[in-house]
Amino acid sequence: MNLYLDFGEAANALLSNITKGAWKEHWLNLLQALHTSVPADWFVLVMADRGLYAKWLYREIVHNGWHPFLRIKQDGAYRPQGESSFRSLVFAAPRVGTCWTGHVTCFRMRPLDCTLLARWDEPHTDPWLIVTDLPGEQADVCWYAMRAWIEAGFKDTKRGGWHWNHTRIADPKRSERHWLAIAVATLWAVSVGGEADATLPESSIDELPELHIARKKKTKEYSRPRLISCFRRGVLVILVRLIAGQKLRLGRFYPEPWPTSALATDSG
Repeated sequence: MNLYLDFGEAANALLSNITKGAWKEHWLNLLQALHTSVPADWFVLVMADRGLYAKWLYREIVHNGWHPFLRIKQDGAYRPQGESSFRSLVFAAPRVGTCWTGHVTCFRMRPLDCTLLARWDEPHTDPWLIVTDLPGEQADVCWYAMRAWIEAGFKDTKRGGWHWNHTRIADPKRSERHWLAIAVATLWAVSVGGEADATLPESSIDELPELHIARKKKTKEYSRPRLISCFRRGVLVILVRLIAGQKLRLGRFYPEPWPTSALATDSG
């Protein structure tokens, strides 16, 4: 079983209701709580955006038996294995269309032995620089595209779904119960929507109007573009069945292929 965790903004949003000040203790507690809940035989990637990297975070992820997949900024330096001098991270993927992978010592201060994955594709304004403990031949920098799913998750949790942004809850215990309800409801909606999405009949792009948005989203990887997220479709299916007095479905999950390009994948 594969699992990826996006560590950062989601944790910040919850922890901001708890206390102000240093975050390290709370993040370590969060990782420990997750560690006791995730089966030991799962392949886990932990992703975080630029600005959230810390050596202690990287080490704690590895200690849990998981794999860090942390994006770093370009203002550091790295030294490829077997070389004696450091070079700027700017040169790892210096322009659009370039990529590089190798085992390195990253950063002069607080050095980290890791694998560096670098890639710069259009239309991104900056390259992706990822540090991980996975060997270069086993990891693909394009996996980082899955982190875009969390952005869709924020929308589902807030204005596009459960409207968490309207709450005025300040008590951490009440927030904890509220987030549990949101998590279960989201799991149900995505499973129902995913099942409905996977069983949709194939349709032809050629039958759509010339300027239809689906034509613009058509890619070589998907013969049928997703016009509505699994979350939104699941909510609609559940509401229709409730209104019609029909038996509610539990749904099921259908695995999708991992990203093979640096473009963000369809949100689930």
